Formats: sequence, C-alpha cells, structure tokens
Amino acid sequence: MSNITPLSLVAATVFISSSAFAALPQGYPADYQKVVDAATKEGKVIIYSTTDIKAAGPLIKGFETTYPGIKVEYNDMNSTELYNRFISEQASDGSSGDVVWSSSMDTGLKLATDYAQEYQSPELGQLPKWAVWKNKAYGTTYEPVVIIYNKRMIPAGDVPDSHTALAKLIASQTDKFKGKVTTYDIEKSGLGFMLSVQDSKADPDYFKTLAEVAKGGLSVQSSTGTMMERVSSGENLIGFNILGSYAEARAKTDPSLGIAYPKDYTLVLSRVSFISQQAPNREAAKLWLDYVLSEKGQSILANQADIPSLRNDIEGKNDIDGMTKMLGNALKPIPVDESLLEYLQPKKRLDYIKQWRTAAGK
Repeated sequence: MSNITPLSLVAATVFISSSAFAALPQGYPADYQKVVDAATKEGKVIIYSTTDIKAAGPLIKGFETTYPGIKVEYNDMNSTELYNRFISEQASDGSSGDVVWSSSMDTGLKLATDYAQEYQSPELGQLPKWAVWKNKAYGTTYEPVVIIYNKRMIPAGDVPDSHTALAKLIASQTDKFKGKVTTYDIEKSGLGFMLSVQDSKADPDYFKTLAEVAKGGLSVQSSTGTMMERVSSGENLIGFNILGSYAEARAKTDPSLGIAYPKDYTLVLSRVSFISQQAPNREAAKLWLDYVLSEKGQSILANQADIPSLRNDIEGKNDIDGMTKMLGNALKPIPVDESLLEYLQPKKRLDYIKQWRTAAGK
C-alpha cells in the first residue's frame, strides 16, 4: 500500500494540474494558473443573479465544462430580492454570494460601491470603457430595450417604430388599447425604475409621452415574463421597456409575439457584475467573472442564450457590431458609472415615482 498511495496521489495531482492548465485561456498572464489552481481547491462559486436560470444554463454548463473541478451554485431572483438579501447577509456577516450579477444596473452599482472588491480582469482590454467602473463593477451584456406587440391583433402598418409613434398609436385608439398596454411597475421592479429614469434622461418629453401612452390605462407588472405572456395571449396588446434578449428568445417559438426596436432612441442595458469583498470563494469568483467576459463566455451568451454580447469579436450578429449595423446612432448604452446612483437617493426616488404615477395615471 505504501508504494501505491504516493503513485496514486501523483497521478491525481498530474491529472488535476494538466486539466486545470488546459483550461487556462489563451493570452492570459502566466500567473493566472495560480487563480485556476486556487479556485479548483475552493470547488464552487456562488452566484446571485437576476438572469433567468434558463438563459444562464448554457453559460453555467460551459463554465463547469471548462473548469470541471468547480461547481456553480446559481441563485436566480428578482432585482429587489437580490438587493435586499445581499445587504441583509452582509450586515449579519452571514453566508452570501461570491458574485452579484444584476440587470438592475443602478442597484447593482450601488451594491458594488459598498461591497465590491477591486479586480482587474484579463478581459479588460476587450470591453468598452463605459462598461467598467473602477475595476470593481463590470457591464457584461449589450441588451437593447424594445417594444413588444401581439402580431395577431396589431396590423403590420400600425407597429410603432419609436416612442413617439407608440404614444400616437395608443392615443388615437384609446378604446382598442384600454387596459391593454403593459410595462414595468417601477415601484416593484428595480429594473423597471432604472429604465424609466434612463428614458427621462434620453427624452426631454418623456413624461408627456408617457401620459399619451397611458391614455388607455397601463397594466403594470414586475416581471418581463409576465408581460410577454400577456401580450402573446392577447390579454395585453403591446408592451414597452422590455428586455430585447428575453423577447427575441421567446419570439423564436412564439408566432404571436412581435418585436419593434425604437429608432428615435434605443436604451441598451448591460447587466452589472462584481465580486464581493467577503466572497468565500474569491478565486473561483474571478474565474467566473473572467469567463462571462471572455470570448467563449460571451459567445455562449450571444448564440445560445440570445443575450447580446458587449464585445465586437463574437461570431454572428448578436454583439455590439451587429446591433450597431441594425440600429446605428439610435443605440444609447447605459454607462456603468455614478450617474446610475442619482435617483437612488430616497427623496429623489420618491419624487420621481410620484411624477411617474401622475403621468401614468396610477
């Protein structure tokens, strides 16, 4: 036995080492192997995310295939739940996520300002400057915000191609659209609140436009899935401020769901991610973040999860280059910077919600 055990250990060590080394991405610094080895010893990474588990599934599978010694513990929740849970766990020094990945860019950045560790990803040079905040918070996607509609009930000639056209359509047919227009409830959805604020920054007449859109009455929801389901069924006819990534994925198998990209301006969301200062699996967290930002991870997001890449070197049209060719100057990426925090101040947030409710007739 004394002769067998050391040989077995050596064989196992060689196997693990060579397997980990094979996973080392091309072009990464040589000492990155230490990160891989340490992450393999940790054995798992805990993700707190607003990205639907179905959409994230291919990315998780790709990561675990690349790093077979590390399991992904994925926690899918809405943006408000994620924000409150993470803060509560940090305050109590309880167990928590290693990585936060949130579509609610403002609350995601707010968490990053208080809880993110600084980490310079090897992928930094491949990312737009607006997508990186102090090497702590990283934008990870490039997702246009769209209008969805029921193709059976809205003629092709009536499909709005701008926010103004949407308002004119609804205001001119209030009986048809009464109670049939859906969007986010900005009090219940952090993502919905953030997108509304960005609308108001992009369009000086936003609240006037919103009032026109709301003439038939708004049906507000807290999730994209619910809005798409209602538009598809005909319970609602049209919806706005919908994540194009989710809409495009559903439209592939749902002939009733149509998608319009506004040509006056199209907001572009980038899901914010950071590594927690208190991450118990901090090396595995680095691997995960780098994988998400890498060409391989971004390709999976773009081509398997229908979530557009913020890189410009991804095969296919579902990246920055592809979106730019389609929408050009209409694209308005939301920067990952302090401007996101302005309306999170309690008084300013409350005043904004009141103004929104007045315009929306809520």
